[in-house]
Amino acid sequence: MGPHRTPAEPPADSALPPVTGWLLRGKDGRLTAYAPTPGGVLRWTETRTGGPEWSDPESLPLAGLLPYAAVAQGADGFVHLLGVRDRPGAGGAVERDLVHAVQFQTGRPLRDWQSVGNPHGKDREKGARIGMPSAVLDTTGSMHLFVRNANGGLSAKHQSPTGRWQPWGGANAADTTLTGETSAAVTDGGAIDILVPAGGGTVRWLRGTPDAKLARAEDEPAASVAPGTVTAGSTGTGRLTRFWRDADDGTVRAWRPGTAPVALGGPGTGPLALLRTPVDGYDCTILAGRGPDGRLQVAAYPTEDEDAGLNWTPTGEPCAGAPALALDGTGRVVLACRGLDGALRVTRQKDETGLALEAWRTI
Repeated sequence: MGPHRTPAEPPADSALPPVTGWLLRGKDGRLTAYAPTPGGVLRWTETRTGGPEWSDPESLPLAGLLPYAAVAQGADGFVHLLGVRDRPGAGGAVERDLVHAVQFQTGRPLRDWQSVGNPHGKDREKGARIGMPSAVLDTTGSMHLFVRNANGGLSAKHQSPTGRWQPWGGANAADTTLTGETSAAVTDGGAIDILVPAGGGTVRWLRGTPDAKLARAEDEPAASVAPGTVTAGSTGTGRLTRFWRDADDGTVRAWRPGTAPVALGGPGTGPLALLRTPVDGYDCTILAGRGPDGRLQVAAYPTEDEDAGLNWTPTGEPCAGAPALALDGTGRVVLACRGLDGALRVTRQKDETGLALEAWRTI
């Protein structure tokens, strides 16, 4: 399915949770930005490594696609898109399924969208009440998806190394109903870690190897998590740090197993964009998120040293959804968001010490 050029459209006014992780670098060093819209995904691609020029937005259409997409990339550089589609069924009922597509190379056409079904099968009423999925790729390059089902449990589906999708599985948390969206991440050792808000707490599962059963984790953060705000990044050997917004005041929390959640300030909405990279020779974690006024706020601190404190710096104009962070092909930090007009906006790290950013560019 070939893309066609289309003007950027304002993001839909939707109750669906925004996602980050949508700015990715391909094997050729060029960045690509992906933005879900009703009925398709918009894609912008750098015209050369390090920019600053980008292609016009291209549409990757699919009728009925909701304006939500989980994006994952494997070590091979392939980009996987996972979305949710609504189709009219018999008697006016809506049939909802999850759909998956792959882009093998930067700027190349997206392979056809393929349905991976719904954990509730032909039960349309329950199928319409599933959450929004998250996706990760394991060490074999196979995709794993996780979604809150209509019964308040976790549904899961994954590919075999040959690419064939396995039957639906999942897990339930005894006497606990999942209330937020799933957040899956992979450690540098290949273990898959899933965290889901559940009322005033959280539930966590682990999949130690790609074909292992889901096991309830012993360590779960006792926290009230704003739905749709959980993200994670690898911050050490075999370790992930989770970030989310507190459900009461919208400020950021950081958590690793064996510790208590740490308050990092930075009130706002939506998930945090994460990037771990050296800054002036120091291993740092960079965070970016939407502040209360819709403008982005950026902070950086020594990785896993939350006690160092964070200073949140506002930048740019109000944006829609959640921002994304990546390193470009020259090693510079790139921060991107979608403006309220739907256009892609990008700023890069200046060629100087520190984390100073250039003026924003509208693509």
